[in-house]
Amino acid sequence: MPDSLTRERIAKLRSALAAAPFDAFLAVSAANILYATGYRSMGATVFGQPTMGAFVTGDRTVVAGPVADSAPATDAAIAADDFIPYGRFYFESATELPSAFAPDAHPTFVEAMRTAALAAGLADATIGVDEAALNPNALAQLTLALPGVRFVDASAWALRVRSRKLSGEVLLLERAARLAEDGVAAAIDEAVVGMTERELSAIVTKVIAAGGGEPRFAVASSGPRSAFADVFPTDRALAPGDLLRFDVGCIVDGYWSDIGRTAVIGEPDSLQVKRYNAILDGEEQQLARVRPGVTAAEMFQLTIDVVESNGISPYRRQHCGHGIGLDVYEPPIINGATDTALEEGMTFCFETPYYVVGWGGMMVEDTIVVTADGHRRFTVTDRGLRVVAA
Repeated sequence: MPDSLTRERIAKLRSALAAAPFDAFLAVSAANILYATGYRSMGATVFGQPTMGAFVTGDRTVVAGPVADSAPATDAAIAADDFIPYGRFYFESATELPSAFAPDAHPTFVEAMRTAALAAGLADATIGVDEAALNPNALAQLTLALPGVRFVDASAWALRVRSRKLSGEVLLLERAARLAEDGVAAAIDEAVVGMTERELSAIVTKVIAAGGGEPRFAVASSGPRSAFADVFPTDRALAPGDLLRFDVGCIVDGYWSDIGRTAVIGEPDSLQVKRYNAILDGEEQQLARVRPGVTAAEMFQLTIDVVESNGISPYRRQHCGHGIGLDVYEPPIINGATDTALEEGMTFCFETPYYVVGWGGMMVEDTIVVTADGHRRFTVTDRGLRVVAA
């Protein structure tokens, strides 16, 4: 039986579908499959490519997926009669298994998708497809296999449906943010001269896992390496004067976090203080401006102006934040080219990183939900430049 959040997401999707210019929606990405069915595929996560398709109509959802997913999918949320398997995998049982568990029922993904579409009553329909996630060759084959169907791109439509979060989604995003934040706080508390980046990253991930989250990235970069935006930790040891930059994300029930904090080993010098205060003020002024109706481009320009007025000029950024949810980056992106207005219920990461190769890098990043009159921040720890005793 689907849980309450799954039922709410499906109801929201079907409500949007009733007003859409197509008869059904074909979800393909792991995020959209989860939104439409309540099921997270381990296989899709490990292999990093779409392995399932869910045809959503006004009253039914039929899923095509690997037979290896049939047991966990039907155990989690999908009725056995609504799961169409493909490929070869063997389950043994003391009782008769449903057809969803049968190996070789359909040799290929496309053949299972065709059967699923017909089972959903979509032999002659217009289907909005998660085209950004579906392999173009698979879409071409599916078009040939279903000659009465017209496929149209619904990738942006699906993201729009997901953009304003339900209360249950907000709670999961907040929990994910707190776990990432707790991991970073623990690492900073335990940091000492001589400790390695790898050891610090391990502290972060241990705290996240102990709290029930799934660690996804735990950047702990130090000294000159702190200027490298997205890097794996190394055996570099902390030294006095080092900047120590954390950029951490985890998942809770499919929902992402992405936060950033900066520390310095020993008392910071005047340049470190000046530059950090500049980026912190940029984020604080950005957060103070958040409210429904303000555009992403306005938020971006405000941030650039504030940081530059504090002495970092030019302050060059491709973005100063992004939406977050079932994907770590969701639209709208906070950049100068995005005129999308913020809406109540949207969730964002706002950030002001600064990277100087040969000197170091620093950042502050926090997650918020837009409210009717402003925002609510999920993160609660000190956002100042933390000092680790040398």
